[in-house]
Amino acid sequence: AMAGEGSTFRLRCSLLGHGQDVRGLTRGLFPEGGFVLNRGFTEMHCMSGHSNFVSCVCIIPPSDLYPRGLIATGGNDHNICIFTVDNPAPLYVLKGHKNTVCSLSSGKFGTLLSGSWDTTAKVWLNDRCMMTLQGHTAAIWAVKILPEQGLMLTGSADKTIKLWKAGRCERTFTGHEDCVRGLAILSEMEFLSCANDASVRRWQISGECLQVYYGHTNYIYSISVFPQCKDFVTTGEDRSLRIWRQGECAQTIRLPAQSVWCCCVLDNGDIVVGASDGIIRVFTESLERTASAEEIQAFENELAQASIDPKTGDLGDINADDLPGREHLKDPGTRDGQTRLIKDNGKVEAYQWSVSEGRWIKIGDVVGSSGATQQTSGKVLFEGKEYDYVFTIDVNENGPSYKLPYNITDDPWLTAYNFLQKNDLNPMFLDQVAKFIMDNTKGQTLLSTSNQFSDPFTGAGRYVPGSSSESSTIPGADPFTGAGRYVPGSASNAVPPVGGVDPFTGMGAYQSAAAKVENIYFPKKDAVTFDQANPTQILGKLKELNGSAAEEHKLTEDDLIILEKLLSATCNTSTETPTAQQIQTLWRAVNWPE
Repeated sequence: AMAGEGSTFRLRCSLLGHGQDVRGLTRGLFPEGGFVLNRGFTEMHCMSGHSNFVSCVCIIPPSDLYPRGLIATGGNDHNICIFTVDNPAPLYVLKGHKNTVCSLSSGKFGTLLSGSWDTTAKVWLNDRCMMTLQGHTAAIWAVKILPEQGLMLTGSADKTIKLWKAGRCERTFTGHEDCVRGLAILSEMEFLSCANDASVRRWQISGECLQVYYGHTNYIYSISVFPQCKDFVTTGEDRSLRIWRQGECAQTIRLPAQSVWCCCVLDNGDIVVGASDGIIRVFTESLERTASAEEIQAFENELAQASIDPKTGDLGDINADDLPGREHLKDPGTRDGQTRLIKDNGKVEAYQWSVSEGRWIKIGDVVGSSGATQQTSGKVLFEGKEYDYVFTIDVNENGPSYKLPYNITDDPWLTAYNFLQKNDLNPMFLDQVAKFIMDNTKGQTLLSTSNQFSDPFTGAGRYVPGSSSESSTIPGADPFTGAGRYVPGSASNAVPPVGGVDPFTGMGAYQSAAAKVENIYFPKKDAVTFDQANPTQILGKLKELNGSAAEEHKLTEDDLIILEKLLSATCNTSTETPTAQQIQTLWRAVNWPE
């Protein structure tokens, strides 16, 4: 079923069920015409096995052992879950990645290729990791196994694509100017890639870039090819699904959701898309499968009521004073997907031309602000990963700046500790950095009772049509220099020093603006657990602190040996019960004076 000449895609149906963003979709092999999508929804089952958000999904083809194939899902818990078609619980779980698994691809004989934010790709056979592909310098957002046996592709936030054979990098493809987000195979010799630079590229396996396609006005998240032809579809951050025929954008379908995360093409040529409003929509060329007139009208009404933020740049530069009135819509458009802005009763409205319908369709009202800061997606990319915030911290005026990435679902104290460790900075600043994080993320905490949607990966507030989340919070000062820090997407907002002397620069030091606000983190009345720890480093820090403690508070060598044994037993999940002497020593250690 090829993408027919001149035919138009219309809504077939909308599928509700997910409570949050739909980030992954794949065409299913069973039942015929079925498909699977992330966070566990299928036409038959709701599958669950991850302890955190599911980010990608793929089908492993049928084998003698599993004649109906398997379903693989990758998650934020760093794991890959493998399901049979008829069981909602995982058959087994693949562990090995050290960060979010964000892309999967299957090949012949049950081979599975996974890509992760840990900058590696892994090749799996059944429940074993056969090899790890290392070479990218940032997160791997896209992976694909090529038809020719042994060849694999990986696309990364380092802006490159790599071709692998038998575990070795054979070639690196360069050309994209931002994170590579998606890959699609055209043939044994050609493939497509899409990226955050809003372009699609067609490549030869030999390394040559054959063509660059432009049409999207923002990040392109996903790309999928029609069966038996070179036509393809893309989705992105500009609220659109675009159908490409013979190298041209033949049709643009706008959706009432800012982020259209994923797409796949079914065997019958229908297109399925998942978006940030949690709804899956299916579009078809077939008149028999097209939705009823009432359903299509409901979809258009939903689209017309959406709010468009002019800061996205999706509609070009907008000067409301120069816009024409409703009479501007009497003139027909010149191409499908063309947008036109009008001003009606002081309100700016956006319309899109539909060639097949021969009319202008309203795609939303242009409003002042969506509250998002990172090109509307509400996320900041740092080292190829998505964060709610990336703070720039200056330790001293002449030294280097340090980047501090943070998600509102993170523990600010643990984030501060990791930041100081990574950059070899004095641990005495733990308190200041943690409070700095809390001050600059006020109102956006894990404990927030806000009923706003949040991004399933980062917890970030994303664009919600008709919403505005302009904060009146005054940003806190930089914990090292007392100066205001850079807020992505904002104008300069230097905050004057608020007293005290910074130990690095002698300038005004950071003081918590939230001193009078109840601290939601302390006192901590229940235990905090960690999945892993480094006993050697912990003991080393203990000895360092002990060395600088006053004589009356110093721990003896025997005390340190007791603590070492206790640490070792705890980290090795030993069944050994701590002795009274060990607990007494531990109590003395945790009650050191500040």
